[in-house]
Amino acid sequence: MDIASLTIDELEKLFLQMGEKKFRAKQVYEWIHAKFAEDFLGMTNLPVALRNELDKNCDISSVKIEKKYEALEDETVKYLFRMEKSTIIESVLMKYSFGNSVCISSQAGCAMGCAFCHSGENGLERNLSAYEMLAQIYRIWADIGERISNIVIMGSGEPLSNFDNVVKFARIISSDEGANIGKRHITLSTCGIAPQIRKLADTGLGLNLALSLHASNDEIRRKLMPVAESFSMKETIAACDYYAQKTGRRVTYEYALIKDINDGAHFAAELAARLKGKLCHVNLIPVNEVPGKDFFRPSKKTIQAFNDILNKNGVETTIRRELGSSVNAACGQLKGAYNEESRDAE
Repeated sequence: MDIASLTIDELEKLFLQMGEKKFRAKQVYEWIHAKFAEDFLGMTNLPVALRNELDKNCDISSVKIEKKYEALEDETVKYLFRMEKSTIIESVLMKYSFGNSVCISSQAGCAMGCAFCHSGENGLERNLSAYEMLAQIYRIWADIGERISNIVIMGSGEPLSNFDNVVKFARIISSDEGANIGKRHITLSTCGIAPQIRKLADTGLGLNLALSLHASNDEIRRKLMPVAESFSMKETIAACDYYAQKTGRRVTYEYALIKDINDGAHFAAELAARLKGKLCHVNLIPVNEVPGKDFFRPSKKTIQAFNDILNKNGVETTIRRELGSSVNAACGQLKGAYNEESRDAE
């Protein structure tokens, strides 16, 4: 049993079924989610017989740091993790004045197939369990010896395609008995599965929502993102409006600026018309240039002009500061390079 992916309520039910006292569940929960224990035998406030029973019948998934890379230009650190079934995934630690932020993966690989993204080049390998998402944070926290205060579910994978595990992850990481990272410090980024956005709003979690938009109209978006074939911009933005209304949380629209594809002034004006008056914010991202893909970032002048048009039309906008370029910090880049190195070594 994957005991480390259970919420405190689920764990209490399990221990009662085992004929144990209810408080034992809280002890185990705190060992895993507050003390970051990786096995049962070291849980010293449990009876030896219970530790042995848990060790025999339950499991804490193996999540180990395979490699880490520290950026030369800032304090960004890219981690590669090796999980069970030889799964390799990646996470990024970013240090800011307001605290340490970790960008985690929710899947190994990705099935969304966005044209400019490196994460999905080899498709989806599998969903990550709730604990496999949690452990990315726990291992980084332990590695640096500092608290993690913010989480972005924006690494490899589409979180809303792994809905149940992601929701369970959010409930556990924000629990008082665990790491206690507030839900308002957790951001979920999605390509735009409209029904799942509404479903997430109805959970009552109140996470921050970021939508990968990357276009100002359906024609351009369909060329960049296959998900746009299933859900129109009108439908997707309406789901985001529902999310904002239901949660009171401002929606962030991510827009990767790509030279000669979606960076023109007319696209900025079109985007402003779509978003004006909404509870939202636009995050402009100069596209990460990936070898083998003909997507290039615009000039700084073009990026600033796009930003200015949105601002003049009342749409709050920022230009994302690039972090960790020397360690391939963008989604999927480091894992891809690692896989190539491993193949060359065979």
